[in-house]
Amino acid sequence: MLINAVPQFQGALTKRAPEMPEGCVALAELAGHVLGVPVHHIRQTRETSPAVDGIANREVLTGVNRAAQLAALEAPGGPVLTIGGDCGVELIPIGVARYRFGPGLGVAWFDAHADLNTAETSPSGAFHGMVLRSLLGEGDPDFAANPRLEPGRVVLAGTRVFDDAERAAIDRGLVVEADDVAAGLSGSDKVYVHIDLDVLDPAEFDGLNYPEPGGLTIERLVAMLRGLSGFEVAGAGITECAGTDVRVLEPVLEVLGELLTEKQ
Repeated sequence: MLINAVPQFQGALTKRAPEMPEGCVALAELAGHVLGVPVHHIRQTRETSPAVDGIANREVLTGVNRAAQLAALEAPGGPVLTIGGDCGVELIPIGVARYRFGPGLGVAWFDAHADLNTAETSPSGAFHGMVLRSLLGEGDPDFAANPRLEPGRVVLAGTRVFDDAERAAIDRGLVVEADDVAAGLSGSDKVYVHIDLDVLDPAEFDGLNYPEPGGLTIERLVAMLRGLSGFEVAGAGITECAGTDVRVLEPVLEVLGELLTEKQ
């Protein structure tokens, strides 16, 4: 098992986005301690670049940041826990997992937001709100995954905020919503688990980059993750940590460690 810390923030345009590199390092250090695994820190630039064709920081996101992540995943030697950084850091590890494991890869997407916008529909131009749509092979060709995740192989969990275009994408079957995440992933050969910490209720953890009311408790999130123990979890990611006092998240790290190692 490998932990990759990816302190990218340029995929988000929120007030707290610049805090995410420090949050990433703090959470990765805790993960290394809890799981007893070395942490690989992937260098990400602190520079920004102009919005181009509706995507902020395009040059940064498609340039040095992406190249560093790709290099780190050339020969991981086992399952990888990616710790961000904004949700855009998931484009590379999930894309690599899809390439390696084939069309039967399922994704459990624990996130307050669906992240199903495109450059044309995004209200902000922030790529972290487009990453899942890109993984499904749609949207801007500089980001669209090939091979893509198969429609219907992604289950949204704890998602409670949708733009109209995102709801339309769900209605045509790109992803599914399911109270029982494991049932929604039935038939998947392997599973990748994505956790944007804003799936949690703000009262549970104050280091959220994009908090939304009505989220999960940590206890509920852990229980939902344990419900995936019947699958081989090929990789996981935790994103959007904008705080450095992260000790409350230890139970989440513990269960991810169990999922990533028990069937390997």
